[in-house]
Amino acid sequence: MTITQLYYVLAVAEHKNFTKAAEKCFVTQPTLSMQIQKLEDQLDIKIFDRSKKPIELTEIGKKIVIQAKNIVNESYRIQDIVDQQKGFIGGEFKLGIIPTIMPTLLPMFLKTFIKRYPKVKLKIEELTTEEIIYRINEGHLDAAIAATPLDHENIKERVLYFEPFVAYIPKGHKLHTQQKIDVNDLEIEDILLLEDGHCFRDGVINLCKVFKDHEDDKFQLESGSIETLIKLSNEGLGMTLLPYLHTADLNDKLKENLHHFNEPSPAREVSLIYHKSELKMQIIEAMQNVISGIIKGAIAFQDVKIISPLPK
Repeated sequence: MTITQLYYVLAVAEHKNFTKAAEKCFVTQPTLSMQIQKLEDQLDIKIFDRSKKPIELTEIGKKIVIQAKNIVNESYRIQDIVDQQKGFIGGEFKLGIIPTIMPTLLPMFLKTFIKRYPKVKLKIEELTTEEIIYRINEGHLDAAIAATPLDHENIKERVLYFEPFVAYIPKGHKLHTQQKIDVNDLEIEDILLLEDGHCFRDGVINLCKVFKDHEDDKFQLESGSIETLIKLSNEGLGMTLLPYLHTADLNDKLKENLHHFNEPSPAREVSLIYHKSELKMQIIEAMQNVISGIIKGAIAFQDVKIISPLPK
């Protein structure tokens, strides 16, 4: 039994296809199939039911895959130990970022991080929180930046910053003349939301549920981007809430529609998250230090009330 054989098993288990698995592993399909067959012969069991389309794991195969993940991850840890001993910060690092954080935070820290750690090859993807959790658990992401807490048993969280909510209230809206607003002023049916799947949407809904009971409300108008929500709001279709960093690039005319909350201001917690196996910690810590250093000057709010995403 070899680490390579277990790696091939995990690839087939993921793709449910020998050809696709071989492409991922950069080997020929006969080579991958032969190695898996050798492992099955050695163990005297069948890991895959090849009669099914797509290929399925057998019952014993499911148990083997769980253990194989642990073994393969631990094998990666050996290289991690060597890198940390040498003080090496480099290699490929796969990072996921949720859509409501990507366009504001990434430009703030990316250039600094690349300049400071040129040996790290970043592969960055914009993903929903649900996709991020799945990919971290499957070993397809090294870390991610998301709204927390997630309270997931396999995922660890390092808080980066707390980002306040800011209300975008256009002229003509009943709350526009108020210099500051209170969370009790919010009416969920009047708030334009991101479409389902965005954790920022969940945070807004949760914010309203903290102070009012809107269990039966229906949300008719939803969008896939914050920019669209602002445009819809300007058309008189309602107000919306923005993450604080999204307000920095608005033009002066649009900024006239921004209203801060009375303290404590509602806010979301943003964290760097990663698997509990703690692989590539030297890069994770480097990224945390860079982002934390940059964000301190960008968000001046001190007194905030954290609003968590809705529990899944």
